[in-house]
Amino acid sequence: MADFISVFLFYYKRKKRCSNISKELLINEEINAKEIRVISETGEQLGIMSSKQALELARRKNLDLAMISPNAKPAVCKIMDYGKFKYEQSRMEKEAKKKQKTINVKEIRLRPAIGENDLKTKANQAIKFLKKGDKVKVELRFRGRELGHKDIGREVMMNFIDMLSEFGEPGKPPKFEGNNMVTVIDPKK
Repeated sequence: MADFISVFLFYYKRKKRCSNISKELLINEEINAKEIRVISETGEQLGIMSSKQALELARRKNLDLAMISPNAKPAVCKIMDYGKFKYEQSRMEKEAKKKQKTINVKEIRLRPAIGENDLKTKANQAIKFLKKGDKVKVELRFRGRELGHKDIGREVMMNFIDMLSEFGEPGKPPKFEGNNMVTVIDPKK
C-alpha cells in the first residue's frame, strides 16, 4: 500500500508540475526530452544535442538549462542563470502593475421627481468622482406610474448630463434597462 501511495504522489506532483509549464519553465533534470535545440547565454545557437550533453555544458558554465519552448520540434532550451531570470521577471511584473491605472465605476441613483437642489448635490458628488478619474454610472429609477412619464425622466437625465458636461461626457446616450434609464459618464482627459 505504501508503494502505491508513493507512486501516486510521484505522478501527481509530476502532472501538477507539467500543468504549470506556461508559468514555470522546466529546468535542469526536469527536462526529459531526448533531443533539444540549445541556445547559449549570449543568444547564439549551439545546435541539436541530447539533454544530458546540454545539461553538462550548462553545468560547466555554472548556469542552468531551461526549456523555453517545449512544443517546438525539437524542444528549445536556453542556458541561463535561472534565479536571475526569475528575479528580473518579477521586477518587470511589479513595474507593469505600478503603471497600470485602475478605473472605478461609481454609481449615482436618481428619480424622475428629484428636486433641483438634490440634483445639484448629486451632480457635485459625480463631479468629485470624475475629477478623481473614475467613471460614473447614472441610474434613473422609475416606479409605478412614473413609467408612463418617461419624457420627464429623460429631461432629468439630460439636465444631469449637462451639469457634468465640463468634467465628463457620456460614452453612450441614456438607454432603458427594465425600469431604469442608464448611462455611463467617462471623465474628460
